[in-house]
Amino acid sequence: MTPQVYFASLSILKLLKNMPGGIAQGLVWGIMALGIYITYRLLDVADLTVDGSFTTGGAVAAMLILSGRPAWLALLCALIVGSLAGFVTGMLHTKLGIPAILAGILTQFALYSINLHIMGMSANKAISVDKYHLILSSRHIPSAILTGAIIAVVLISLMYWYFGTEQGSAIRATGNNPAMSRALGININNMKVLGLSLSNGLVALAGGLMAQYQGFADINMGRGAIVIGLAAVIIGEVIGRALLKKHLNFYGTLSFTVIGGILYYMVVVIVLWLKLDSNDLKLFTAIIVAVFLAVPYLREQSRTSFRRAGKNAVAVGAGGSAAASSDESSNQDDGEGGTEHA
Repeated sequence: MTPQVYFASLSILKLLKNMPGGIAQGLVWGIMALGIYITYRLLDVADLTVDGSFTTGGAVAAMLILSGRPAWLALLCALIVGSLAGFVTGMLHTKLGIPAILAGILTQFALYSINLHIMGMSANKAISVDKYHLILSSRHIPSAILTGAIIAVVLISLMYWYFGTEQGSAIRATGNNPAMSRALGININNMKVLGLSLSNGLVALAGGLMAQYQGFADINMGRGAIVIGLAAVIIGEVIGRALLKKHLNFYGTLSFTVIGGILYYMVVVIVLWLKLDSNDLKLFTAIIVAVFLAVPYLREQSRTSFRRAGKNAVAVGAGGSAAASSDESSNQDDGEGGTEHA
């Protein structure tokens, strides 16, 4: 295909038509990113449970809806079961001394079989919006965007309130400085377990929303969820700091985390619109995450270099002034000595 034919085949109208769907999916992934934000930023723990707990949420929600339960109850149960998955990871880490990253891998590994059992040993379960009343669906994208935005705002507000309480502050302190938190009497093991439970509960809630949106739950729907969530967190942080700088508060950070999920999926829509191979999406995701991870570091490095250069220039200037003053003093001394000799 020649470049002329390729560019002629790209339709701006088709891109604009697909964007709302990307925004709706981005909202769901942004909600999942809120859960990842708790472990990645607040607890400073690398938790890989999310690839499994996201699928768990979708599986639980799908099976409950298929059994005739209302969609809101299915989401609540998905949140509870996801929290239990995070609780297991936390116990493996704190009570058995298994490193957090390995504890997450073990739980994720076990959840694959558990998710199959939840779905009746089937790899996927369909929940059609024609048969069941779903909270959001890809058939009704404007409604899905509105519902997803409302859920995201409610969750952000609840998180902002909770992490301002004594218990929420203890979780943040645990991630920020475990030694000092322990010295202040905080049970950091309990805080880690609680944080991991909250994180995976939100991830599973997002999984339940995604199962309803796409109309099915699949055993592999959570594959790569950790990378997408990290991409949303990092993109949101970089853009939030670029726009608001020092005015970016905790509520704004949480909001930009969801916005990061939306922006990520808008990029995915553009990649698909450009007719690039969909099998390369993970490659593009890795590149996007690497770029946004590197931008703050490189920016700080450049600022540090400028500061160092400025300090060196000041030091050189001060040294030159001191040398000049020394030469001037010695010249004056020589003149005075010559006068006395005369």
